[in-house]
Amino acid sequence: MMKVTGGSALLDAESLLKRVGIKEKMKVADFGSGAYGHFIFPAAQMVGSRGAIYAVDILRPALEAIGKKAKQENLSNISTVWSDLEVFKATKIEAESLDVGLLINNLYLSRKRAEILRECIRMIKKGGKLLIVEWEDTSSPFGPPPEERVKLDLLKKAGEKLGLKSEESFSAGQFHYAIIFTKL
Repeated sequence: MMKVTGGSALLDAESLLKRVGIKEKMKVADFGSGAYGHFIFPAAQMVGSRGAIYAVDILRPALEAIGKKAKQENLSNISTVWSDLEVFKATKIEAESLDVGLLINNLYLSRKRAEILRECIRMIKKGGKLLIVEWEDTSSPFGPPPEERVKLDLLKKAGEKLGLKSEESFSAGQFHYAIIFTKL
C-alpha cells in the first residue's frame, strides 16, 4: 500500500495552478486553504509581488499558521481572510474581484455545497476561473467515505446552474479529479 504523507503526496499544486492559468499580477483566493498553504505559497510565487493571494478559512488557527509562514517567507502578497463560506456575502473579498478561485478538497465536508459555490462564484470576475478538486467517486484506502464524495456530473450541473461554464475536467492524481469552470 502507498504511504501517504499529506497534501503534497496526493496533489501536485504547481501543475494544477499552471493548468488553471495563474500568472503574474493576478488576484487569487484559496477557499478553505487549511493551515499548510499547499496551494497558497506556490500561487504567491506565481502571481508575484504585484499579485494578491487570499487564504480563506473558517479555522482561525489555520489562518494564523498561514500568516506566520507568509511573514517568515517575506511574502507580503498573502492576506488571510476568516469566513464561513456557507454564508452568502460573508467573505470580506470584493465581489467580482478575483481572477481565479481555488476550492480544493472542501465541498465533501459540507451539506451546503450550493451555498459554498455561490459564495465563491460571487467573488470571481466575469471570465475568471474556478478550479475545484475533489475526491474521486471510488473507494480508496483513505479519504472520506464514498457517500460523502462529490460526484463530478452533479458538480458540473450545479456549476452550470450557478452561471459557470465547464471548461475541462481531468484526473488530478491517483485519488482526485479536477474541474475548471469559467464564470459567464
